[in-house]
Amino acid sequence: MPLNNKVKEKIATEVIKTLVAIFENFTSSDSENINNPFYTAFTNNFTDKFKNKVSDIPFFISLSSWMHGLNTTLGQTFFENIAHHISNGEKREYTSKRLGNLKISQTQRNRIAQIIADLSNGTQKPDLERENKLLFINTNDNLINAMDFSADIFFIDDHTVCAVELKSVKPNSGEMKGEKQKILEGKATLYRKFPGKKIKLFIGFPFDPTVDTGKESETGFDKDRFLGQIINMTKFFDKKETLVASELWDFLSGESQTMEQILDIINRISTVNFMDNYNYLLNNDNRLTPKYQELLNEWCLFSELELVKNDDIIRQKITGDKRLKRVYNKQIFEHSNSRKGVYRFDRYVELKYLL
Repeated sequence: MPLNNKVKEKIATEVIKTLVAIFENFTSSDSENINNPFYTAFTNNFTDKFKNKVSDIPFFISLSSWMHGLNTTLGQTFFENIAHHISNGEKREYTSKRLGNLKISQTQRNRIAQIIADLSNGTQKPDLERENKLLFINTNDNLINAMDFSADIFFIDDHTVCAVELKSVKPNSGEMKGEKQKILEGKATLYRKFPGKKIKLFIGFPFDPTVDTGKESETGFDKDRFLGQIINMTKFFDKKETLVASELWDFLSGESQTMEQILDIINRISTVNFMDNYNYLLNNDNRLTPKYQELLNEWCLFSELELVKNDDIIRQKITGDKRLKRVYNKQIFEHSNSRKGVYRFDRYVELKYLL
């Protein structure tokens, strides 16, 4: 089932904001790396390996730095925001600095320690059902503070509490043991915090980098192959505790073909003409042109399209109102340094109220 237009628009605004930042970072990263003598000195040793493959080594270095920044942006911000939009979830932090640490019983803490020890020395294999039975108990003996627990995506339904921790597709070596302990403590504390509800915690991976896109679908995944190449992943985690690629996105939206739809929106916006189109939409003089409406529709900016189609009504109603005229004359996107490319939903809400 297709994502509704409100969700598509939220995804599109994240894409636009991210692309604007990417272009800004691309142009600003050139000189600092190209003129960096340390980069040059360290790469002299690889000149023979670059031969016939890279014609402009300084630019290649700059591009590599930019790609690293892009990976960081997607991993820390973009994927998380998209996940919130399609799941109607949020980030939730039960930490000493946020909502406060949840409670755990000493018995639960001891059982978690035993589960981790058994998995570490190989006397037990990961088993979601077995581990849940050990954790989901209501003893109140010696309640203590649990370790800090946060979830990138968190939502509550009538019968279920669900949390997903988004991870890089290349986690650091040795990271999985700590993640397993965090998941176990999280489940134990949420079971106590939300009595009567089913508790589900997952580790989510936004795509499967082991997929051969020449032979396999870019949204597909091979869970055994992918998890098997992460150090200690299968040692500590049951497959049923993980969500990979399209499996993750479909789970969050509750619909099928979600990853395909996300990629379609990105591809519609992220073209070689992106900055030209973006600047065209920024120019208020273009608002009533056919191209303006075509771009809004192509970029899934349905709220702005609604305003443009009702421009005559809006202009009539703001006559004589200096404040609303100023709101009307704002550009479609914010353009301050910290918020470049952010769609002005506040402007839409004020003008929509006039219709």
